[in-house]
Formats: sequence, C-alpha cells, structure tokens
Amino acid sequence: MPGEARSPLTPDPATSTPPRGVDGASSPDDQPAAAPERATRHTPSDADAAPNPGRPSPQKRRRLFALLALVAVMAYVTDQVTKAIALSALADGQPRPFIGDVIRFKLIFNPGAALSLGAGNTWIMTAIAVGVLVAIIFVAKGLGSRAWAIALGLLLGAALGNLTDRFVRPPGGGQGHVVDFLDYNRWFIGNVADIWIVGAAALIVLLALLGIGVDGRRDRDVRAAAAADAETHAEAPAETDSASRAGGDRA
Repeated sequence: MPGEARSPLTPDPATSTPPRGVDGASSPDDQPAAAPERATRHTPSDADAAPNPGRPSPQKRRRLFALLALVAVMAYVTDQVTKAIALSALADGQPRPFIGDVIRFKLIFNPGAALSLGAGNTWIMTAIAVGVLVAIIFVAKGLGSRAWAIALGLLLGAALGNLTDRFVRPPGGGQGHVVDFLDYNRWFIGNVADIWIVGAAALIVLLALLGIGVDGRRDRDVRAAAAADAETHAEAPAETDSASRAGGDRA
C-alpha cells in the first residue's frame, strides 16, 4: 500500500546476493574452487639416481678381466713349461745345485699338497683345488682393482697348473701326482705354481692391510658412503613430515 513502511531488518533481494566470484564460494566460470595444494615428496627413480662412483665402469671391468686372464695364462704356462723341463732334465732323480745347497733342483712326484700334506687323500686335494677355482671366479665378479686382478690371476693360473697334474700325471683321473722340483734347503720341495700362490697370498694380505677391497674401494670410503646413505634416509622422513604439515596449514 502506498505509504507502508518496509521493515529495516528485511534485506533487499536485489542487493543481498554478492557478485559472482566475490564470496569465494563461486567462481566466474561456475567451477568448484581448486583443492589446496598438498606437498608431495619426490621419489627419485633410477633415472634420477647418480652413477655410483665406487662401481667401476664396464670398460674398466673388461680391462681388469683381461688383465686377470693374461696373468692367469702366464702363471699356468710358466708352471707347465718348467715342469716339462724338470721331467726331462731331472729324470735321473739326482739333485742339482741352483743357489748352492740352499735351493736345489730335485724331482719328486707329490700326491698331496705343499709339504706333502694330505699325501694319502689325493681326491681331497683335487676337490679343494676345484673349490678354489670356483671361489676365484665368484670373487672376480666384483673386480674393480688392478692389484686384485693380478692376485686372482696368479691364484687362478697356479691352481689350474696343479689341477692339470691331478688329471694328466700318473695315475691320473684326479689322483695324479703333482710334479715338484724346487728343493728349498731340504725343508720342502715345490714348483713354480707354488711360487705364484705364495706371491698372490702376500699381495692379498697387503691389500687387506691397506683396506682395499676387491672392488677397488678402501674400507674407510665404504664406511663413509654407508654413513652418508644412512643420514640421507634419516633426514627424508623429517622432510616429508614438514611438507605434510605445510600442506595441512594451507588446507
């Protein structure tokens, strides 16, 4: 009716609805508001991972395997050639001086190991030699050191040399007697393969004292890398929790 007063508490419909997109509940395009950004942790993939500096490159490993094989062939050939010469030159069984009487040439056929140990268990000596060959091949899979390649090559060639005698020398069939001809002051008689074995053992002891592993890394470097890796894994959960809290605050 004309002159009727409108209640001041009743909002005007024309002005009560806020403009679109101003109240934060609606957007100009009638799309729901974007969800708050949540912090996510990036998990590094194999592609992101940096190459391990402690692992030798494929090219270096091939060179080390070639060096190991070359040393093994040298050790084997020198052992077999000197045994053949001894069989020919010392066939009469008479000792001959080499460095006075300290080191002499004297031919014997040894059914056992060094110092004639295990003379009555030739098959056991053969089995041990085969086990040594398997162990050398297994250890060489992680090869990353030139010195270790030389040591393992000497062991491999020497073990193959004495193992050859077990099968080609009488009585054969894995029970053959090893040709020994180097008499060390009458303490024991050995051969060139024994020299390579002792040299390889001395080199391995030296490498162990220096803390150099088969992969070429020093023990202190391995421990430092392990400590750094453990610290990285310990810090990762803390970073994830902080990122999650930040995401929750923004939500």
